[in-house]
Amino acid sequence: MAVVRDLRMLLRFRDFRRLLAVRLLSQGADGVYQVALATYVVFSPEKQTSAAAIASAMAVLLLPYSFIGPFAGVLLDRWPRRQVFVYGNLLRAALACVTGALILLSVPDWLFYASALCVTAVNRFVLAGLSAALPRVVDGERLVIANSLSPTAGTLAATAGGGLAFVVRLLVADSDAAVVLLGALLYLCSALVAVRFARDLLGPDPALVQPHLGAAVASTARGLAAGVRHLLAPERRPAARALAAMTAMRFCYGALSVMVLMLCRYAWTSRESEGLALLGVAVAVSGAGFFVAAVVTPWAVGRLGPVGWIVTCAGAAAVLEPALGLPFAPVPILIAAFVLGLVTQGAKIATDTTVQAVVDDAYRGRIFSVYDVLFNVAFVGAAAVAALVLPVDGRSVHLVVTVALIYAATTAAMYRFGRQ
Repeated sequence: MAVVRDLRMLLRFRDFRRLLAVRLLSQGADGVYQVALATYVVFSPEKQTSAAAIASAMAVLLLPYSFIGPFAGVLLDRWPRRQVFVYGNLLRAALACVTGALILLSVPDWLFYASALCVTAVNRFVLAGLSAALPRVVDGERLVIANSLSPTAGTLAATAGGGLAFVVRLLVADSDAAVVLLGALLYLCSALVAVRFARDLLGPDPALVQPHLGAAVASTARGLAAGVRHLLAPERRPAARALAAMTAMRFCYGALSVMVLMLCRYAWTSRESEGLALLGVAVAVSGAGFFVAAVVTPWAVGRLGPVGWIVTCAGAAAVLEPALGLPFAPVPILIAAFVLGLVTQGAKIATDTTVQAVVDDAYRGRIFSVYDVLFNVAFVGAAAVAALVLPVDGRSVHLVVTVALIYAATTAAMYRFGRQ
């Protein structure tokens, strides 16, 4: 296979192997840590979980990625990246141990969330640094391949870490603190691998660093504002409308995710372990939908165009989501999880394609930063709305119907735009 051949070629570079190991261990630890947080918030026997608690956890896990992300590069271009990987992962290991201790001590929720927020905030610097350091460890001829394979491998590592966390929680230790400590161990291993880099190998070049931090931050803010103005220009309406449609679909996916969490916790079983197992199945099934979308979408976009594929995805969700969701039974909901994983990721890939095709290269990075903010804020906003309307057991006809109407409105708007 071409992917295997490309990866084998890249692995001949010693420093690429080390940087990839740092990524895999770091993102694997992220997967473990995030699942540990989710299971503690939702499935701890001593906690009466509410949709509001789930919304708070999602805010802690997702919002730092969005608001810190655009400005993380300003500091990353001033600090040695090797030190970011070493000290960033050591700091996360220590903070994860603090999180584990807080779980054991049953402290107030705000203190627990503060600890988790610190871990996820540091994460943004490490991930951005991994991408920034990549050109330093492979040659220009193989950089495109490395940029394709390395983040994909990291995503798979995060998924595997989440799966490992579920296994440990269910089969090895019935303790969220133990799972958090496993994540801390992986962070520590990532730091130990990063120590092996030469101090200056990964950059940045001190001669190219902007001398004043305040000027660099202000320049970044002005650049983001210029990117938004660029996106709103009439000739780039396809990208703006695709982003609006993707934001709406992400909102729907977030609201339904909270509903499934509550169903697993309270409606389908009275035992926390069985509810946790059902949640693991739902996550795996939705992930399978994401994988199928990656396979199907290139063909579908070739046949229908990006707008046509977004219309198809939103339209399928508008019909199937209420049909499968309103019974509030495990099997139809699991089928819905697969369908929604497929259509959400399919629409995202089509949106990415549209943005890349329509937005000028000089603004593309800034637009994707805005995209990242919209993507995560929509998810957290949906969780907040779900917290207001969901009953304790998660069965809400109003939520299912409202989400179906949002999907239908998105379908109609994009169909009308496609006809124009």
